Amino acid sequence: MQAEQADRPIRRVAVIGGGTAGWMAAAAISKSFGRDIAVTLVESDDIGTIGVGEATVPHITAFNRLLEIDEGEFVRATQATFKLGIQFNDWGRLGDSYVHGFGTIGRDLGLMPFHQYWLKARAAGKARDISHYSLNTLAAPQGRFMTPPSDAPRNTPLAEIAYAYHFDAALYARFLRARAERQGVVRHEGKVVAVNQHGETGFVTSVKLDDGREIAADLFIDCSGFRALLIGQTLNAGFEDWSHWLPCDRALAVPCAKVGPPTPYTRSTAREAGWQWRIPLQHRTGNGHVYSSHFTSDARAEQVLMQNLDGKPLADPREVRFVTGCRTRQWDRNVVAIGLASGFIEPLESTAIFLIQTGISRLMGLFPRADCARVLQDTYNAQMIFEYARIRDFIILHYRATTRDDSEFWNYLRTMPIPDSLQAYLELFAANGQFFREGTELFGLTSWVQVMLGQGIVPRTYHPAVDWVAEADVLGLVHHVEQVIAANVALMPRHEDFIARTCAAPAMMPA
Repeated sequence: MQAEQADRPIRRVAVIGGGTAGWMAAAAISKSFGRDIAVTLVESDDIGTIGVGEATVPHITAFNRLLEIDEGEFVRATQATFKLGIQFNDWGRLGDSYVHGFGTIGRDLGLMPFHQYWLKARAAGKARDISHYSLNTLAAPQGRFMTPPSDAPRNTPLAEIAYAYHFDAALYARFLRARAERQGVVRHEGKVVAVNQHGETGFVTSVKLDDGREIAADLFIDCSGFRALLIGQTLNAGFEDWSHWLPCDRALAVPCAKVGPPTPYTRSTAREAGWQWRIPLQHRTGNGHVYSSHFTSDARAEQVLMQNLDGKPLADPREVRFVTGCRTRQWDRNVVAIGLASGFIEPLESTAIFLIQTGISRLMGLFPRADCARVLQDTYNAQMIFEYARIRDFIILHYRATTRDDSEFWNYLRTMPIPDSLQAYLELFAANGQFFREGTELFGLTSWVQVMLGQGIVPRTYHPAVDWVAEADVLGLVHHVEQVIAANVALMPRHEDFIARTCAAPAMMPA
C-alpha cells in the first residue's frame, strides 16, 4: 500500500475536534491549499473545550496575516485587548514585581547586546532597573499602548512595538469557523465512537460518528484535546511526563466582571502552591489558578482564587486537570496531533496558541503525499519536541529562580534538580550575562534576560568586550536609551483610549 500511495497527493484532510486548535488548523489548511484539498472538521457541541480568556505571543499576528484577517475586525469579534508582555508578581520573592515584555532591550552597540553595557553601568551605580530600557516594559505598567504608527521614523521604538492579544478563545474559534466555512471547510456535528485503521499499515482510514456516518480522509489532524482520541487512544503514541519539574497539575478558571480599564499586559501572581493569571478582555476579565494538588487541596486552591478576583465572579470556577509533557511522536503514520492532543505546558508564558500555530506551520511546510513518508514524520517530531523542551526549560526557570521559602511548594521547586539544558543556560548567564539562542526556540535573549534579572539572577560581571568602549560612552549610551524610551512612551495613548478609537467591540452580556 505504501508504494501505491507514494505518488498520490493528499486530497482529503479530516480535523477531529474543534475549539481553537481545530478551527485554526482547518482555517489555515483550507486557506493555504484552497480547493485542491477537501477539509472536514468533526466536533460535538456536547463535548466542551478548554477555551477561556486566552493570552498570546506576537507570533499570532503572523497567523492572522496568513488568513488575511483584518486586525480591527478580529479584535472586535473576539472582545480582544492588546498585550505588551506579562507582569510577574511575587515570583523571585514576596513583594517583587517585573514585566517580561516583548520586543527588544535598548540598542545594541557593535557585537554586544545592550544589556551588557547596562550591566557595567549598573555596577557603577549609574543605571536604573532594566525595565526603563525597553518600551514594552516601561509602557505596560503605565497602561499605554498603540500599534506602530505608519509615519513613525524607522529604527525608533514606536516603529518597532511588538505586541500580542488577549481574547476570548471561544469567540476566536467561532470567528475562525466562519472564515473556514467560507473557504469550503465542511463541519460535521457528532461524537467519534470508532476509529477504523488499515490492516497492514495501521493508518487511520475513517472515523465513525454516533449517528452511523463515516468520515474518511487521507490525513487526520487530532485536535481532540486531552482525550488524544487518535494519537493516543488509537495509535498509542508515547507521552513524556515532565511533572517532576513542573508539578502543577490542575487549574481553576473563572471570569469576573471588568473593573477599571484593561491593562495592556497579562498578570501572573505567584501563590502558595501555584500561580494565578489575570487576562483583561473588553467585556470581562479572565482569571485562573494553576496549582499542584500535591501541595494544596482543591478547596484551598478555589479559596485563593476567589479571594483574589478584581470583580464579581460571573460563573462558578471550572476545573481542568492535566499532566505536563508532550507526545514522543506528535505525527504518527497519517495522524498529526495539534494542541492539547500533542502535549501540554502550563500557560505561564502564554504559549498554548503558539504551539498550535507552530504545529500547523511545520505541518504545512512538511506537507506529505498520501504515504506520509517517515522522514517527514521524523523531521516534524524532532522539531516539535525541541520546541516543547525549550519552552519547558523557560517555564522551569520561573520556578527555580526564586528565593521563596514560605511553603513546601516553593521549597521543592527552589531545590529540585533541573534539566542539564537549563542548568547550562543559568551558569552561562550567571558568569557574565551571556545567552545564546539555540536554533529556532521561541524565547530569545530579551525574554531570558528579563526573567533572569527580574527574578534575581544578576551576572557576576559583564562581557570583557564592553571595556573596549570608553566608560563615558557606555554611560552615555545607557542614559540616551533611557531618555529615548521615556520620550516615546510619553507619546503613546492610554490602552483603553486606543481601543475606543480604533477597535472597540460592541457591548455584550457577560458569558
